[in-house]
Amino acid sequence: MKGHSGPLSDLGAIALALLDVLLVFPKDAELYSHILSGVACLALVLRRRYPFLALLLTVPGYLAGWSQLAGMIALYSVAKKRAWNWQTMAGAVLMMLCRFVVWPLDEFVGQDWRHQVTNLLWAVVDAGMPLALGLLVTTRKELVRRLTELAATRERKQQLQAQAIRAEERTRLAREMHDVVSHQVSLIAMQAGALKMTVTDADSREIANTIRRLSTKTLEELRQLVGVLRTTSDDDGRPDLGDLRRLVSDCGLAVTLNVDGDIESIPRPVSAAAYRTVQEALTNVGKHAPSAAVSVLVQLGEDELVVRVRNGRPRGQRSPALPSGGHGLVGLTERAELLGGSCHAEPSRDGGFVVTSRFPLALPGVPAPQAPQHA
Repeated sequence: MKGHSGPLSDLGAIALALLDVLLVFPKDAELYSHILSGVACLALVLRRRYPFLALLLTVPGYLAGWSQLAGMIALYSVAKKRAWNWQTMAGAVLMMLCRFVVWPLDEFVGQDWRHQVTNLLWAVVDAGMPLALGLLVTTRKELVRRLTELAATRERKQQLQAQAIRAEERTRLAREMHDVVSHQVSLIAMQAGALKMTVTDADSREIANTIRRLSTKTLEELRQLVGVLRTTSDDDGRPDLGDLRRLVSDCGLAVTLNVDGDIESIPRPVSAAAYRTVQEALTNVGKHAPSAAVSVLVQLGEDELVVRVRNGRPRGQRSPALPSGGHGLVGLTERAELLGGSCHAEPSRDGGFVVTSRFPLALPGVPAPQAPQHA
């Protein structure tokens, strides 16, 4: 509809100008007055692309004819298109002369000074109205443009300030993780390696080997996380659902993985959050029910991604629970809510545990992936 508004406005302007001519045109007018008035009205079709040319074509019809409204519309178009430049000033002067001078010229010369002063006042009004309206529209557009630029500049400034604050905080966290946490995990790996070499019991050697393997993997992830914290991009280096099979194979649990949908098309923030959900849930299973069977479901719907990790009742004798900070599930809930989703954890009927997270796929500026089509 917007593409047709220009031609429609031109037709409306021509129709109004013709109606103005027909209402005031005398029956005994000369033939050239008819022609010049018609040309002035039809010239308005050029007012959007060539406004000054359209104004010049309306001058003869305004001066020697009856196309006053056509001239005023043309002057408005010039003021709107060209703002305050020489074409606008020349057009205003021409419109004033057309209204002040009476055709034929001998009648103008024969008028007394009172009539000429009145004509001059009306000339100022007739030229000033479309001129002021056109300049007002132009000024308003310029004001809106500058306000938009100012708002965009202010938003960019706020974003840069926020990025600088986040970068400083991330650098501090990276330094603390590198100096403290990574050092302690390295000591755990070294102690587990030494224990493996000294013990003779097969079960103890296997436990020491598992501790060393997990601590080494944790150290690699910590180094990767430190690298992420030292970068400016939030997505660099973070694992996502593409790394899910490796996570399942390395967790040391009996896990059944089911992926329904094209996970490569999922937005990166959602994919990373889903990966962390599965990772945290498997970590909890490893702490509290390492002998239980685990099923992981990643299902891509039309407008959301569902991640469900379910473990059954632990088999055999329970091992002593590993220490936990109690923040894992809270962190999963916060991570999901930041993306507009939800996370629920509850016991299952068979004595196990279920963690379900839902993430919306429609993120700002990121197209949602297509859900799989089933036959």
